[in-house]
Amino acid sequence: MDELPVRSGDDVVRVRQHVRNAAAAGGLSLVDQTKLVTAASELARNTLVYGGGGVARVEAVKSPAGRSGVKLEFTDEGPGIPDIDLALTDGWTSGSGLGLGLSGARRLVDEFELTSKPGEGTSVTVVKWSRLTSRCLPRPRATSAGCG
Repeated sequence: MDELPVRSGDDVVRVRQHVRNAAAAGGLSLVDQTKLVTAASELARNTLVYGGGGVARVEAVKSPAGRSGVKLEFTDEGPGIPDIDLALTDGWTSGSGLGLGLSGARRLVDEFELTSKPGEGTSVTVVKWSRLTSRCLPRPRATSAGCG
């Protein structure tokens, strides 16, 4: 697991780049890589803007069914989210944004978990799975073995 600080706009860019590399290494399609990077960008920005900074953790994971994926966790010790259901409602914003950040990130990933307590900070964990089992991932050279 890699841990990356989120303390500045430059850190948000570094998190995006790191997630892009992890998603490619994890066998995610280009479309799924883009979805995960977009979600990571929004969550890293929220960690910085609303949480006052924090940490992003990036980890390659395997499902029991053999799929590979990438798990991201963003944590901060900011003011927390007083009403999680409201925060996940499209169009609701606590600031000047469009109100699509958390709900949009949730739609872009396969698993989404948000925990927050006022005065104690916020943690958001997401997972994006590859669409192929590990035995069907591209091989370094052509073989006659199939993925059926």
